[in-house]
Amino acid sequence: MKRQNVLSKAVNICVAMWGVSIVSPAAAQTVTSPADVVITDNFTVEEPLTDALPDAFRGLDVFVDRKLGNCVACHSNFDVAAMQFLGEIGPNLDWIGDRLSEGEIRAIMVDSKVVLGDQTVMPAFYTARPGFRTLESFQGKTILTALQVEDVVAYLSSLSQETGFDGVD
Repeated sequence: MKRQNVLSKAVNICVAMWGVSIVSPAAAQTVTSPADVVITDNFTVEEPLTDALPDAFRGLDVFVDRKLGNCVACHSNFDVAAMQFLGEIGPNLDWIGDRLSEGEIRAIMVDSKVVLGDQTVMPAFYTARPGFRTLESFQGKTILTALQVEDVVAYLSSLSQETGFDGVD
């Protein structure tokens, strides 16, 4: 108990010294409604969907979670190469952060059908636009929350050669 108090005080001191505020993801003040998201003519969504701070580690969790993003059903990358049953339908996402901007990744995540065309099998993760064969209980709902999309954008943007990964053991 005493150790927790010391740790808590240390965190509070660091927060005060650096002027950092620790905000839980649920404390986000602003979330852009799916209906208000604008994909530009050059297929980007430049503004984040929420003012909550994205977290690349949470993004990796969403990326691999088969009940959330389930991105591994179609995509692979060096972070998830050891997982079983990786998909091969979508492109490999190694170094996607070097190839696409955050705005481009965000646009694809928001509504892949607008960016990649109606023939893509990738779901639109942050649109309330009716899909084909959508169960009534899911109509009007997004697959991911705004923060989950931003977390995945942060994760995918971090997949860069600058991170030091060179594919060699």
